[in-house]
Amino acid sequence: MSASPILHPVVQEVTRRITQRSAPTRSAYLARLDAAAQRKPGIERMGCANVAHAFAAMPEGDKKRASSLDRIGVVAEKAANIGIINAYNDMLSAHAPLQHYPDIIKQEARRHGATAQVAGGVPAMCDGVTQGTPAMELSLFSRDAIAMATAVSLSHDMFDGVLMLGVCDKIVPGLLIGALHFGHLPTVFVPAGPMTSGLSNNDKAKVREQAAQGLVGRAELLQAESAAYHGLGTCTFYGTANSNQMLLEAMGLHVPGTAFINPGAAVRDELTREAVRTVLGLQSLSVAGPPQDASDPSGGSAVHEVTSVGAKCPPIGRVVDERCIVNAMVALVATGGSTNHLIHWVAVARAAGIVIDWDDFSALSDVVPLLTRVYPNGSADVNDFQDAGGPGFVIRELLDAGFMHADVLTVRAGGLREFTGIPSAHEDGSLRWTMADKSADETVARPVANPFSSTGGLKLLQGNLGRSVIKVSAVPPDRHVVEAPCRVFDSQDALHRAFQAGELDRDVVCVVRWQGPRANGMPELHKLTPPLAVLQGKGFRVALVTDGRMSGASGKVPSAIHVSPEAASGGPLAKVWNGDVIRLDADAGTVQVLVDAAQWQARACAEMPPGLVVDNGIGMGRELFAGMRRAALTAEEGACSWL
Repeated sequence: MSASPILHPVVQEVTRRITQRSAPTRSAYLARLDAAAQRKPGIERMGCANVAHAFAAMPEGDKKRASSLDRIGVVAEKAANIGIINAYNDMLSAHAPLQHYPDIIKQEARRHGATAQVAGGVPAMCDGVTQGTPAMELSLFSRDAIAMATAVSLSHDMFDGVLMLGVCDKIVPGLLIGALHFGHLPTVFVPAGPMTSGLSNNDKAKVREQAAQGLVGRAELLQAESAAYHGLGTCTFYGTANSNQMLLEAMGLHVPGTAFINPGAAVRDELTREAVRTVLGLQSLSVAGPPQDASDPSGGSAVHEVTSVGAKCPPIGRVVDERCIVNAMVALVATGGSTNHLIHWVAVARAAGIVIDWDDFSALSDVVPLLTRVYPNGSADVNDFQDAGGPGFVIRELLDAGFMHADVLTVRAGGLREFTGIPSAHEDGSLRWTMADKSADETVARPVANPFSSTGGLKLLQGNLGRSVIKVSAVPPDRHVVEAPCRVFDSQDALHRAFQAGELDRDVVCVVRWQGPRANGMPELHKLTPPLAVLQGKGFRVALVTDGRMSGASGKVPSAIHVSPEAASGGPLAKVWNGDVIRLDADAGTVQVLVDAAQWQARACAEMPPGLVVDNGIGMGRELFAGMRRAALTAEEGACSWL
C-alpha cells in the first residue's frame, strides 16, 4: 500500500462534476451553517424563562452544570449539553435495544463534566411488518416525517452536540436529513447492531416460494419467518437497514466498526460510551496501520492500545461534503447494497446542498468492483460479513485501491483510516481496534485484486420507458436480458391474483404502475418477489418494470424499478398496453417498449383508475400524507417532499 493511493480517475471525475453542479446550493448551505455556528450559546442568547424551561426536568446536578446556576452571573465554561434523538420503540427488533442507551449516554456525559438530554423521539416503522398492506404507503414519507421530527427536537436550540439513535430503513436517512438541517452541530450516529443468525435467509426464501405455490400452509410459513426474525437487532440480510450502517461507516459518522456488533455483545455498551466521548472531543484514538515495532507480538495484525485524545468533533455539515457523499456511493455499489439508497442518499445529499443523480451512481458502479456476497447477493448474512472483516475490510480495500477519498473529515481525529479497524474490549472494558488487513472468508468478502465482479451491483437503465435502476449483483448473468410481451397491472394485488390464477405461466414482463411517490407514496413491492421467483424457477423468462420500489432484499428476478417520471405524472408507463413487447437489457443499460416510434408518440397516457386513487388515499392515516404526495419530487430527485 502506498502512503497516498492515487484516486481512481472516474471517482475523481464524478466528484468534480458533483462539486461543480452543487456549487451554488452547497455555498448557500455552508453560509447558513456558518451563521448558525457563530451565534452565542443558547443559554446566553435566550431569555431566563426559556433557559429555565429547557433545564427544568434535569436532575439538580445536571441542571447546575448545564445552566451555570451555581455560578450566578457567570456563563463561561458551561458544561456541554448533548441532545439525544431516539428512534426507540419495542415493536422494532432493531430499535428495542435503544431503550437503555440514554441512561448510558447520560452517565458517560457526567463522567466528563457534560450533560445530556433526550431532545426528542422520532417515529420508526418496520417495512417487514407493513409489506403488502395499506400502511406501506406511509413508509417512504416516514423518512421526511422523521427528518421533521428531528428538526422539531433540535429546534430547542440548547445543544452543543447530538447523538442520533436509529438503525433501520427510513429512520437513518430521516435522522441524517434532519441533522444536516442543523449542520453546525457535531453529530455522531449510534446503532444497535444486527440480531444473531437464525434460520438462513436462503432457507427462509425457499419456504416463501413454497407458500406462494400453496405447498406449505400459514403455520409452516410463520414458523420459518419466526425462526429467521427471532430476537433483538436488525434483520440479518443485507437490505436497506444494514446498507444504512455500511454507508455511515464509509461516511465516518460512527464510532469506527460499530455497525455490525450484535446487541448484548460485551463491547456494545462501551462503543455507545465512546460515541459520547467522540462528540465531546474526548475520544479514544485507534491508529490503523502496521505496527511500528517488527517484534510486536501481534504479528502484523495492527492491534493498538487506545489513548484518550482531545480532538474536536467537527460539525456534521462539514463532514458531509461532496467527497463524503461519493465515499458513501462507492461503498454502496462495492457491497451490492440496497437500491432504496438511490433515492435516500440523493435526499441526504440535497439536505447538505449537494446534488447527485443516477448517472453518478452508474459511473461509479461501472468501475468499482463488487467485494461482498451477502444475502440477497449471496448466502451469507451480515454476521458472516462481520466475521469475514466487515466494513473495516471493505473500506481498507477501497481506500488502498484509490476508490475512496481518504482526505475527508470524520467524527474522529484519525480520519477515515480509523474506520478500517474492528473494535474489541480489554478485560477492563477499554477499547482497542484491530485492522482488518485481510478477509477471513473470501466466499463472503474479497479484496479488490480478486473481486466477485469487476463492476458494482447497480445499473442505470434508460429508454423510451424513462430512467430506472436495477440491482444486478443478485441477478444470474443469463437473466440480465429479458424480452417478452408484457402484462400491465395497476396494483401488486392484481399481479398476485393473476399469478394464483396461472395467467403468468409464460415468458412475461410484468408492469406494475401507479406506484410512484405522487401516486401512492411509493410502497415497496417486496411481496412480488416470491411469485416472480417461482415463475423464473419454472424456466420462464420473467422481469418486473415498475415506478415503485423493491425491498433492499430484492433478489434474483431482474427488476427495473423507480421508473421516472412515474405514471401518475404522465410518465411513459402510463402509455403501455397489455401485450407490448418490452426488452430489459441490464448489460446494455436499456429498458425499451418495442413499439413503432410514431405509434408510441401518438399514444395517450392512461389515467390513474379512480377507484385506485380513493383506495390509496384514505385510511390507515394515509390522508395525512396527501400533501407530501402532491409535493414529492421524482425518485431520482430523492422523492423529497420538502424542497
